[in-house]
Amino acid sequence: MGKYIINGGRRLQGQLRVSGAKNSVLPIFAATILSGRESVIYNCPVLKDAEIMIEILRSLGCKVKREGKVVTVDSSGDMGYKVPDELVRKTRSSIVLLGALVSRVKKAIICFPGGCDIGPRPIDLHLKGLEKLGVRVEEHNGYIYCEADEIKGSKIHLDYPSVGATENILLAAVYAKGTTIITNAAKEPEIVDLQNFLNKIGANIEGAGTDNIIIEGVKHLTSGEHTIIPDRIVAGTYLIAAAATGGSVNLVDVNIEHIRPIIFKLKESGCTFKTYGNMAYMAAPERVKALDIVRTLPYPGFPTDIQAPLMSLLSIADGTSMIIETVFENRFKHVDDLVSMGADIRVDGRIAVVKGKRNLTGTEVSAKDLRGGAALVIAGLCAEGRTIVDNTEHIDRGYENLNLSLLQLGADITKE
Repeated sequence: MGKYIINGGRRLQGQLRVSGAKNSVLPIFAATILSGRESVIYNCPVLKDAEIMIEILRSLGCKVKREGKVVTVDSSGDMGYKVPDELVRKTRSSIVLLGALVSRVKKAIICFPGGCDIGPRPIDLHLKGLEKLGVRVEEHNGYIYCEADEIKGSKIHLDYPSVGATENILLAAVYAKGTTIITNAAKEPEIVDLQNFLNKIGANIEGAGTDNIIIEGVKHLTSGEHTIIPDRIVAGTYLIAAAATGGSVNLVDVNIEHIRPIIFKLKESGCTFKTYGNMAYMAAPERVKALDIVRTLPYPGFPTDIQAPLMSLLSIADGTSMIIETVFENRFKHVDDLVSMGADIRVDGRIAVVKGKRNLTGTEVSAKDLRGGAALVIAGLCAEGRTIVDNTEHIDRGYENLNLSLLQLGADITKE
């Protein structure tokens, strides 16, 4: 159990490079199974979740080599189809292996995945989509069993634009006989990145980033190389951390379009921005203004993964803000710890009302999930006195050396 020790009150200033996207690298790692050849993936973040996925690939028969930010996956050997329970339970993103394995070996067995406990995230849309493609799906004793004689293209409408379901269907349909059309597909940038990788190795997919994705089944894939997009959630977290301390930050290697929803809200709070190419400079006022309403939505709406970090900022804003969480029902687990630091937050179901206070006070708090943990670190950065954030293994799942990046900006933070 690691912990961060933070002495708050330091203004963050400086420049940071944004790492590769966690929510992009994990499905792309799964997709390397499909080709039966070698894939070279650049800009891979060094994260707990990424290392778990690499171990899963090895357990299934892939040869995987990491050299810094470059990961090479050779999936030319015989491929297993049962994913080890102990690894699945550590990361929810392992569920995308269903589509990849069914596509490659026509069979998959996986237990129900783990990850952050942020409320029910049913996978019924994943399974219904696979069934539409001709996959036989059974669930019993905590396991999902998938098998298919042949994958057949189909038109699949998602009742909700689920990122994971879109990814699973897309992966399963790459080798399908005929055409697959996903309507009401998720439009997140990570879906576009997955499409781009698959097309580089010979898939025939178009429409990612829109409501409709069309997959023309192919018979063969080839080797290829791909660079992971910057992590928009990491970028947003650093922008908010700087804003919470009244500081400034220049982000390098960031996709501006991907973080527009975050930029809009920070501008509304009084921050100023200069953007040019793949760089974004933000300067914050001494104290940000409250935001009337922040509503989390699927992309291109305000991301649910930034809701918790933003709440820490709003807890010291001038005025009262309302946050409405529409994506996950149990994503306010960080509230009690923020309140223990002096924040004035009231929660009613999926609505949180945040009355900004001039100061928070450092104390000992505990990360209960990935983004909530990042929120507590941000609170510690702007609080008076010392804050100890334990259970940092949650934070390590999605942030690459968070403490070192914050040190680079002038924070007083150590990790034990």
